[in-house]
Amino acid sequence: MDNSVIDFPVIIGQSGPLNGQRWVIEDEVLIGRDPTCDIVIADRQVSRFHTRITFTDDGTLMEDMGSKNGTYLNGDVINANVYLQDGDAIQIALVQSLVYLSSDATVPMEGEGIPSGSATRRIFLDKRSKRVWMGQKEVLPPLSAPQFRLLSTIYDQQGKVISRHDLIQAIWGSGAEDGVSEQAFDALVRRLRERLSENEHEYPYIITVRGHGLRLDNPFS
Repeated sequence: MDNSVIDFPVIIGQSGPLNGQRWVIEDEVLIGRDPTCDIVIADRQVSRFHTRITFTDDGTLMEDMGSKNGTYLNGDVINANVYLQDGDAIQIALVQSLVYLSSDATVPMEGEGIPSGSATRRIFLDKRSKRVWMGQKEVLPPLSAPQFRLLSTIYDQQGKVISRHDLIQAIWGSGAEDGVSEQAFDALVRRLRERLSENEHEYPYIITVRGHGLRLDNPFS
């Protein structure tokens, strides 16, 4: 087989010690603390051999290798082998976040700026890689998974007020409202505002409409 014509999937490090690094999945990738692993995470919370990701004819398969602190897929711990989908968020214990992409053909390398042809609003969000830019500057380190889901929800409906109920469901899942306190939600909004203000101090992108919810004010550059 001529492997040069195969567009292999990739894993990109998000928040954690491997932030910004990427690995092509051509066959099997081992993740763990042991130095012989393909992706080494030198943290005691990570098992020596923690997670295996395998490229197969049927798709990309991920399995937890009996780790002590778990492998998470989109926020849920996995208890059986699962096939990965484009844009899936992977968490190794509580140490390292990764994103899985079925192809890296359209994803810019770190520092390259936003993809060509993207909209010229100040904030640009790429759901596949879970990366955010303000102007030509990438927001680094990456947003946490809840921060990204919050921003993504209001980004999809820019200028429209999204209710607290709908935001909580988008961030934490259906039926989560009773278990999410006002303080937890407000803290998440505050931290996202702080992350955006690290890149531009003057503009209030996330607007609170009292009694209704939040909206994103994302002007053109």
